[in-house]
Amino acid sequence: MSSVSFSSIFTNNGRSLGAPVSLLRTLASTHASCHRNIYKSNVVLSFPSSNRNFVCESWKRHVFTHTDTAATAAATTPSSYGYPEYHRLLPCPSQNCPPRVEHLVVSEGGPVLEYICRELNLPPLFVADLIHFGAVYYALVCPKPPLTATPEQMRVFKEVTDPSVLSKRSSIKGKTVREAQKTFRITHVDQIVEAGTYLRVHVHPKRFPRCYDIDWNSRIIAVTESHVVLDKPAGTSVGGTTDNIEESCATFASRALGLTTPLRTTHQIDNCTEGCVVLARTQEYCSIFHRKIREKKVKKLYLALTAAPLPVGIMTHYMRPINIAPRLVSEDFIKGWYLCQLEVMECKKVPWPDATVGKAYSIEDCGWPSRDYAYECKIKLLTGRTHQVRAQLAACGAPIVGDSMYMPAAIAQLSSPGLNPFGKCRKEYASDDDKEMAVIEWISQHGKEPSVAIGLQACHISWDDGECCYEARSPWWRCKCNVGSGV
Repeated sequence: MSSVSFSSIFTNNGRSLGAPVSLLRTLASTHASCHRNIYKSNVVLSFPSSNRNFVCESWKRHVFTHTDTAATAAATTPSSYGYPEYHRLLPCPSQNCPPRVEHLVVSEGGPVLEYICRELNLPPLFVADLIHFGAVYYALVCPKPPLTATPEQMRVFKEVTDPSVLSKRSSIKGKTVREAQKTFRITHVDQIVEAGTYLRVHVHPKRFPRCYDIDWNSRIIAVTESHVVLDKPAGTSVGGTTDNIEESCATFASRALGLTTPLRTTHQIDNCTEGCVVLARTQEYCSIFHRKIREKKVKKLYLALTAAPLPVGIMTHYMRPINIAPRLVSEDFIKGWYLCQLEVMECKKVPWPDATVGKAYSIEDCGWPSRDYAYECKIKLLTGRTHQVRAQLAACGAPIVGDSMYMPAAIAQLSSPGLNPFGKCRKEYASDDDKEMAVIEWISQHGKEPSVAIGLQACHISWDDGECCYEARSPWWRCKCNVGSGV
């Protein structure tokens, strides 16, 4: 078929997609069968991603690489459809491959699965799994391309969003262009997409291999008519990510309990944090719990294993209102920045985690100068911001053990106290441009997100004046078990 692609392809450092043969991981549900009918050839109008992630230049090398030689051979064998055979998205790879996001505008309508297969040259079962994982989105009208778009890409965008074109589409009558540009997940493989529809395909979703190593029944703290309390394992997502709602605590806990209605997320903790999470059994209780959080009726306590001691008392910072990691905080009030408060209730000296436990939980050595002792701190969360505990403790010179994002910056600040433009020893800047450059330099001192665990546990959660009160098990740094034991 004929197709035109205007997408820019960028490269990212390659990562292994090898999956242990012993990890026999299968989808719990059966996908709808793939269609054999071939529709008219369509022209794809493809835009580059405005996402910070890069797309993968040669996806076939990453998608079809497995440690199983037989699987590799099968993956490269053409099928009767002309697509390479593939083992679908499972078994789950032990590591993520470079992100790849494709942006398409449909020129002639038809089933979404067949359209994506043809235009991206992907196998039907693979695309079906992407849809099942929640990795495919659509909008009735194409959103505006990023500033990096080429003149040709802008021309195409203007062509498909021209008022004379949109006026002929009955599906968007009564909607503003902005309303029609809102994205939704594709939920069925046989969903029909009409000409002019925008598609976003996350070809390489973020994966969570640890979901398959956990004895999920052993992580259930309580089951009631309205909610389930889970002791979330580190290295997992509470309710899924933008491109993966399959490999989540909500999904796996629902299956472990044999529930026919999936559990719903009521609040979040970071992927690298373990501990108490409340999952609602109904939409009604989900709303009730959200209201309790807004009214500050939910009490949350954390255990943090820090690299340096912390003083007991209330800690106050202000967080930059930009929804991108790392989260930057300032001890001084800055207009428009979010208030962050926590209370350090106690802090005691404990041994630094031994190498065996550290290796089992993929605790990263971030170069902290002294690793003889750590400090276990009990913390009461007074406000709930993303990365709040991690960012605040690091800003005080006591980063969390294993926090590969915030500890490198804390180490850099130790050697160069004026490096942090929002710290106590910040410099005076001659201009706003100088300040902005200092902020960019400070951000560059931070590292990547931890792969599995850090020294942080949501150890306690309670509400209704203690009527509902739950505790997590001992944190990983007190245990002698390893990740492979299924706990």
